[in-house]
Amino acid sequence: MNVARSFYVDALGFEATQTGYPGALFASAGGYHHHIAMNTWNSRGAGPRAARLGLGNVAVTVPRDEDIAALEARLAAHSIDFTTDGRSVSAQDPWGTRVTVSVSDLSTDELLAL
Repeated sequence: MNVARSFYVDALGFEATQTGYPGALFASAGGYHHHIAMNTWNSRGAGPRAARLGLGNVAVTVPRDEDIAALEARLAAHSIDFTTDGRSVSAQDPWGTRVTVSVSDLSTDELLAL
């Protein structure tokens, strides 16, 4: 789970909310209203997988442009490749899932076009 924690908590800035389950990590942004969960229960060492076998894309919105700038700095500090247009940032997690973080004024069509 160290790889998941490094990407989702350290680089993206999610908060680890549940770490007591062996082989699992639950993380959220802005509280525990919604969370993302990662586990190795049936896939330890499996590496990247086809999107049809799990979550293919994750879209997260943030309230301010400053949040995007801070995310860009964290991704760069962790040597994670990303694309940005100043209003949104996209990166792939270690398993090939595309994660896009954008300022909340982007429309659904704009998010899907990234």
